[in-house]
Amino acid sequence: MSEVRATKRRRGRPRGGAGDTRERILSAATAEFAEAGYDGATMRAIAARADVDAALVHHYFGTKADLFGATIDTPIRPDIAIRTLLNGPLEDLGERIVRFVLDSWEQADVRRRGLVLLRAGLSSRATAPVLAGFLARELLERIADRVGTPDAALRASLAASQIAGLLVTRYILRLPAMRAASVDDLVAWLAPTVQRYLTGDQTPS
Repeated sequence: MSEVRATKRRRGRPRGGAGDTRERILSAATAEFAEAGYDGATMRAIAARADVDAALVHHYFGTKADLFGATIDTPIRPDIAIRTLLNGPLEDLGERIVRFVLDSWEQADVRRRGLVLLRAGLSSRATAPVLAGFLARELLERIADRVGTPDAALRASLAASQIAGLLVTRYILRLPAMRAASVDDLVAWLAPTVQRYLTGDQTPS
């Protein structure tokens, strides 16, 4: 009588096709980010929820930031773009940031999906803290490191507040003058303010 060997599925092998495994990881990541926040969520915990090896999560999605971006279906990846933006001269960083944001949001697909995400970030108690954690860790900390001053974290946050106001007034509230202004005009007006937040003298007079 031949011996029958039962083959036990090893953790990390897709239970179905690659698409099924990817969706299980995304579902697990959504739950983990919602419960633990961006900083608290780990690739290992997400893998455990999805019943796969952590290596498989990295195989499909790369980094935690990549996985978060896929989870929220972000139209642009500011955490990736900022690496290029930070490479140029520090004294022109404000202009590069403002122009990148406007050039990106003027694209119909980016604007459409970005508005969904922005509205969720402003109104959802579940989405807001996770999105804030992502932006703080992957974007603002990098800007602060580049600025390199003792108050760099505040400077980066103030710059972000200016960008947030731009997005809300131009694309959500659609204030007439903001909608009518050209990208070049808005860059000319806003870039010096963002630059002052990042590198200007903040000593009270």
